[in-house]
Amino acid sequence: MTIFEEIQRPTKSEQKVANASYTTLAAALLQIQSDNTEIEIEETNDRIKIPFKALRFLGDILKAMGEGKPVSIVPVATEVTTQKAAEILGCSRPHLVKLLEGGEIAYTKVGKHRRIRFEDVLRYKENMKEEQKKHIIDMMNADEETGLYDS
Repeated sequence: MTIFEEIQRPTKSEQKVANASYTTLAAALLQIQSDNTEIEIEETNDRIKIPFKALRFLGDILKAMGEGKPVSIVPVATEVTTQKAAEILGCSRPHLVKLLEGGEIAYTKVGKHRRIRFEDVLRYKENMKEEQKKHIIDMMNADEETGLYDS
């Protein structure tokens, strides 16, 4: 698997190709009835069997690229270091360690080093966003009740 240190946005030409490909693939996915799909590479005439889930995932990638979003693929079972997890969450490493020690995020120890499952980091980040959203809505409601917020 190729590891890129820097995730880049797709170029305009890549976006255009991704949009066209996504439209075609999305239409084809609606017609596929089998889990064992096969595609053909036109340039080499090679036929490749691909699980249906992988084709759907390819569709998701093409859609995101067509929208100009950078794409990164990480195996779900991957474990990350405390530094990487802190970067993903946008916090300091010492703050992350407090979250780990407080039981907010599960982790394992490998020798002296803590390892966190990537999916646990993403789950915590999603929960954190939901909590922030709730707090913002509560603040807006409180402002409306006191007449500070004009809509």
